[in-house]
Amino acid sequence: MSDIPQERRVVTAIPGPKSQELQQRRLAAVAAGVGSTLPVFTARVDRGIIEDVDGNRLIDFGSGIAVTSVGASAEAVVRRASAQLQDFTHTCFMVTPYEGYVEVAEALAELTPGDHAKKSALFNSGAEAVENAVKIARAYTKRQAVVVFDHGYHGRTNLTMALTSKNMPYKHGFGPFAPEVYRVPVAYGYRWLTGEENAGAEASAQAIDQITKQIGAENVAAIIIEPVLGEGGFIEPAKGFLPAIRQFAADNGIVFVADEIQSGFCRTGQWFACEDEGIVPDLITTAKGIAGGLPLAAVTGKAEIMDAAHAGGLGGTYGGNPVACAGALGAIETMKELDLNAKAKEIESTMKARLTAMQEKFSVIGDVRGRGAMIAIELVKNPATKEPDAASTAAIAKACHAEGLLVLTCGTYGNVLRFLPPLVIGQDLLNEGLDIIENALAAL
Repeated sequence: MSDIPQERRVVTAIPGPKSQELQQRRLAAVAAGVGSTLPVFTARVDRGIIEDVDGNRLIDFGSGIAVTSVGASAEAVVRRASAQLQDFTHTCFMVTPYEGYVEVAEALAELTPGDHAKKSALFNSGAEAVENAVKIARAYTKRQAVVVFDHGYHGRTNLTMALTSKNMPYKHGFGPFAPEVYRVPVAYGYRWLTGEENAGAEASAQAIDQITKQIGAENVAAIIIEPVLGEGGFIEPAKGFLPAIRQFAADNGIVFVADEIQSGFCRTGQWFACEDEGIVPDLITTAKGIAGGLPLAAVTGKAEIMDAAHAGGLGGTYGGNPVACAGALGAIETMKELDLNAKAKEIESTMKARLTAMQEKFSVIGDVRGRGAMIAIELVKNPATKEPDAASTAAIAKACHAEGLLVLTCGTYGNVLRFLPPLVIGQDLLNEGLDIIENALAAL
């Protein structure tokens, strides 16, 4: 594994000359549609530091979008994946199976919510997991309609673009999209017109009313929701919303799917974010944090639902790749050994205390929210009107990047700064990163 000093170091402009040179090669060879938040080319990553090709060391508040929760070169991930590389890289589980796939499925059955019998199917990406969850739900219910929520993000394939709510950049110009997808309100507390205290009850009632009247509950195969909405702005649905939707699904034979691709695997201080209100989903989709940076995704759920698809109906050449499965077992080992749920809660207490203090100083911060190491601030032009301030969000991100702190933006209105530090980041780096954010806000 990498062993980089856990200290920020800025020795060139960001990006530096070697990164700029590589960027010119990239522009000539890589499709323009593939963007990058910060065109700094990575040399090594360890815990809370990204070292670039120019020798700069950046504090990482992104974790590759919540992927490298255990760090990008965790010892157990490297050890297990390296050992698997020596044995074989691929057979295709659908041709000749191997134990690693089974071990990952067993681990998922143990870790995911609920004590019912569970089974899993493994894939390569979050979008694949969501798409297969829809296939499984349709096979089980013999229904077609799928319900999703405002501000939700579920992927970039044709079906998951239809499920995703944000047009730009995810859907613009890429239609037509898959049919039988319906969108209903979510309890976005900060922006709920009658106040956060009413959002859970009112939004769930509105959503259920729309489903009942516009679709017919008897036609709905699946309801899919992120227990903390990621790309939409790290929105925690107001309390009571998820339990009401979950109960409605149960009462009407609808498969309830928790999309935990960004929020799962200790990210929110629990193994899965849906545990916060005691939600036990029928199916749960995972990816990102599952394998320490190796491409792996899963659908896990009630055995009788998972078994509804006919033999050969689920799969994919690379799904559950043996090296990725080994990485996942290493990541889970690390999460347990280091108690990364507790670490996520420590990160939350540090970040929320600092960010709430900043909110009192800087009126541009309209809301501080999130759980664990999935924290965000929403920036507004005026706290009274809550008009989104995407320009200030971009300016602060740019200022942080120049100082050697990698931060990401998100939100339907492009006005949310999201913080996803690796769960193994040191407390000193965490505070230094927050200092940089505070200085950027002051300079604004």
